[in-house]
Amino acid sequence: MTPSGNLTVLGCDGSYPGAGGAASGYLVRTGTTTIWLDAGPGTFAKLQEVCFPGDIDAIVLSHEHHDHWTDLESFAVWARLQPTAATFLVVAPPGLQERSYAGRDRSLKWQEAEPSLQVDVGDLRCRFSATDHGPPTFAVRFDRIGQGPGGPPLVYSADTGPGWSVDELGEDIGTFLCEATYLKDQEGTFGHLSGRQAGSMARDASVAQLVVTHRRPTVEAEALGFEAAEAFGREVHQAVPGVVFEW
Repeated sequence: MTPSGNLTVLGCDGSYPGAGGAASGYLVRTGTTTIWLDAGPGTFAKLQEVCFPGDIDAIVLSHEHHDHWTDLESFAVWARLQPTAATFLVVAPPGLQERSYAGRDRSLKWQEAEPSLQVDVGDLRCRFSATDHGPPTFAVRFDRIGQGPGGPPLVYSADTGPGWSVDELGEDIGTFLCEATYLKDQEGTFGHLSGRQAGSMARDASVAQLVVTHRRPTVEAEALGFEAAEAFGREVHQAVPGVVFEW
């Protein structure tokens, strides 16, 4: 029997959190392992609604832009105040530990991400790929391990421009969580992907399920979803806080 995995959206606003929203953050879970993937502002509050923070096995941060990691500071304070000391693995790109107030906190054990790095956390294998996005930024592929054959992997694009493609992380991708920040009329302006570009990339890589995320709060969800689905050639899901996707 294939072990089940799910992806819980904690926040998905691009560049900054909109009113009542939260920036980038997700929980990647199997029956035995929980990884907090990106920790943008507002996501630690959302996380506590669905998960006891002490149950996290690792935190993976894609890059140093504030909308992807700054709630790590709140988590470190929470960990410091617990009656029983625990240490949490943080996998992050070069330089982010130095930017964090919690960079030397005893509750955090840091590991520097790099292209092609592979890290096993419980029954999840994480493999990293550098994307096309200003500061060092890493897409992540998650494979289930240790319980017989797993299902198709989950891949998170992190932030990227069109100079990176998901097929750098393999051709057997089940669920692709891909940034789609704006519409096609803004392509090439901010180092991100449009809905059309996300859909085209997913189609060309033959991914099974596309979930678009990181939409800027001022961009209309329906319009972005339409152009992504048109390029992908079939239904596209949109990340919404609280929604859970099976993978």
